[in-house]
Amino acid sequence: RKFIMDYFFEERENLRFDFYDVDSKSPNLSKHDFLGQMFCTLGEIVGSQGSRLEKSISCGTFFLVVGFFLFVCLFLFLFCVVDCMLSVIFLYYPFQDSVLMQFCANKLDKKDFFGKSDPFLVFHRSNEDGSFTICHKTEVVKNTLNPVWQAFKISVRALCNGDYDRTIKVEVYDWDRDGSHDFIGEFTTSYRELSRGQSQFNVYEVINPKKKGKKKKYVNSGTVSKCILCNPSQPTSLHYMNPYQLNAYGMALRAVGEIIQDYDSDKMFPALGFGARLPPDGRVSHEFALNGNPQNPYCHGIDGVMEAYYRSLKSVQLYGPTNFAPVINHVARYAASVKDGSQYFVLLIVTDGVISDMAQTKESIVNASKLPMSIIIVGVGPAEFDAMEELDGDVVRISSRGRFAERDIVQFVPFRDYIDRSGNHVLSMARLAKDVLAEIPEQFLSYMRVRGIKPSPAPPPYTPPIHVLQTQI
Repeated sequence: RKFIMDYFFEERENLRFDFYDVDSKSPNLSKHDFLGQMFCTLGEIVGSQGSRLEKSISCGTFFLVVGFFLFVCLFLFLFCVVDCMLSVIFLYYPFQDSVLMQFCANKLDKKDFFGKSDPFLVFHRSNEDGSFTICHKTEVVKNTLNPVWQAFKISVRALCNGDYDRTIKVEVYDWDRDGSHDFIGEFTTSYRELSRGQSQFNVYEVINPKKKGKKKKYVNSGTVSKCILCNPSQPTSLHYMNPYQLNAYGMALRAVGEIIQDYDSDKMFPALGFGARLPPDGRVSHEFALNGNPQNPYCHGIDGVMEAYYRSLKSVQLYGPTNFAPVINHVARYAASVKDGSQYFVLLIVTDGVISDMAQTKESIVNASKLPMSIIIVGVGPAEFDAMEELDGDVVRISSRGRFAERDIVQFVPFRDYIDRSGNHVLSMARLAKDVLAEIPEQFLSYMRVRGIKPSPAPPPYTPPIHVLQTQI
């Protein structure tokens, strides 16, 4: 007989079917002969071809048929994208004389009349007499209030004279062609603070003392951040390969992937990385196959994606900047070739939140909003996610060059909001998946409605095969 169940796309609904040979009218199952069990998820049934799922049990084959018409012709392709280069990088080698650092900034003051700002950083080492000496200048990043500067190497002696607690002053300037650079603000830190790795201590408010003295409501002139060690072997890295538990990237990939993979027919997922130097020549790529095979980037199931991700961490060198547009355009090329509603694409991006190509990413999303695809962005780590919130478009519809997105296709959530305080990672992953996938069904339906694509007719009722028993007398 048919029965009705509540269905939630964004949740993993596990099912168990027990089979008994009924010997009497007793409701006590122990009075009947147990034949076997079959396990599956409701998503597997809904996502199966023809809405018919076949699985083996201990003594035969069991068929499940579901009358769910919405997804009867829908195959969800999950593109797992891992942001391998994180916004601000700092490598500390205790027994070496130099360190590799990279910084980024967010919402710096606008200084140019016809543009934004052309910011650069100046690092000063403090001296015994209280004066400061310039020890490093970064390159200029043109026309942006959210710059990401290139990584640089500096000796510990030049930075702080070997004194880990000595004050380091960092000034932020807007570059001008005539050399009269505009002062944006400054902050102070120390080598000991910088070596703490990813933490709230390495997000610095840029303060302009003159503006602070004049404006009562002055808060800051932006922030400069150092978020993460880029060495996956270091415990402070978000990519740390802990042998006993998943890192933040792994938890996000598995939380979303385990649910959405039920809707893919062959369970083969393209998995891409961006922001890394690739062997053997060290070229920087923002669109490379995690499995190392650019001709066939597909991985079998979410387990295959996880394996490719961890393997890639051992072979590539994490490197900036962080560009989203190439991987969005990659998926869009696939989606653009499907116009009959038979396929719908979901792009999952796991990132620490820093983005170097905001304008290009906005344009890519606006273009993709016309295609059968959705974008899920999961933010990991403690960084500010203002740029990701802007891409989400829940408050203000995202636009580029005067064109607005046709529909909302981006869903962003910060993973830290779903971490269980007791350390229960399974619960954390379930909470994340529920919220991050909640908008996918409506995004899918909005695309189909606008295009006038109707659901395929429900499959005919399943008729079990008739076995004729022949006996010879």
